[in-house]
Amino acid sequence: MSALFSDEQLMIRDMARKFAEEELLPNSEEWDQNSHFPVDVIRKAAELGFASIYVKEDVGGAGLTRTDAALIFEQLAYGDVSTAAFISIHNMASWMIDTFGSDAQRQEWLPRLTSMELIASYCLTEPGAGSDAASLKTKAVREGDEYVISGSKQFISGAGTSDIYVLMARTSDDGARGVSTFIIPKDAPGLSFGANERKMGWKSQPTRQVILDGVRVPAANRVGEEGHGFKFAMAGLDGGRLNIAASALGGAQLALDKALAYAKERSQFGKAIADFQATQFKLADMETELQAARVMLYEAAGRLDRKDPAATRWCAMAKRFVTDTAFKVANDALQIHGGYGYLADYGVERIVRDLRVHQILEGTNEIMRVIISRDMLKS
Repeated sequence: MSALFSDEQLMIRDMARKFAEEELLPNSEEWDQNSHFPVDVIRKAAELGFASIYVKEDVGGAGLTRTDAALIFEQLAYGDVSTAAFISIHNMASWMIDTFGSDAQRQEWLPRLTSMELIASYCLTEPGAGSDAASLKTKAVREGDEYVISGSKQFISGAGTSDIYVLMARTSDDGARGVSTFIIPKDAPGLSFGANERKMGWKSQPTRQVILDGVRVPAANRVGEEGHGFKFAMAGLDGGRLNIAASALGGAQLALDKALAYAKERSQFGKAIADFQATQFKLADMETELQAARVMLYEAAGRLDRKDPAATRWCAMAKRFVTDTAFKVANDALQIHGGYGYLADYGVERIVRDLRVHQILEGTNEIMRVIISRDMLKS
């Protein structure tokens, strides 16, 4: 697909690939085994502009496009899916402040977020509000020049380590129109975190509950007007879905590369398993499906950059198709490795574990089908 991108975009892609190969790939197995959150390495990514990809330049952002972001996250995930996904989450939180925040908020928070002096988490999901995000129950009550916030958030990447939390809370009972967005610093009294979840994948980043017990934040920490928070959250999800798809694509590409190399090296019945037609056909299907997914991803990213009215449908289609395809390709790569694919030493089982959650988060793939079909059927 190189012909579709400018020389500058190819340079950005190559820079991300170099960083992934030098800083992420050599460490990914150890980070997974030890559930280590590599904050020092993540901050190195910020030096290349990867912590502020589509934040405006006046506050230190890179000012790039969603297509550029997809290129970056595909390459970062080739090095480590879990770490790339967290960097995506930080970018989404920063983007929300940049896009919907006041100039005072932008100047206060974003220079430190773009440098990753501060790390951000995004807080929407709750224990009882997953796919039905508008049913969230965390409440923010106005008291003078402050809001008092109580409730809990579930499955929050970076929780306990991140310095600020971009959080959706209910300011009225008016359904989706009763949700507002707040910036909550880690040291706010009443803010605490649950135990680090034991997970199937994404082990190089902490995942915890965020618990709010009468947390007081200045009204100046509300992003935008009251009642606009759910709209902000949904707007952020289009790009978030592309990033998660791109991260799945990068991980699947590594799995395919590992399978191809293994098939050439592994001998059975007197010849390399790559010489068997069954293996050749599987590899051909994996390559074809991954390239089809890549085309869909970048088509969706281009539509989002152009503000195409159909962009939300395309982002949902790309998220559904790319993450399903990437998981299948990674699983097929494990199968080609046979019993060795089941061993941690070969690195394929880690990719399978990491990619499984991409079919769930940023809206499950079942919800993607709802979004797509509703858009198709609307009059």
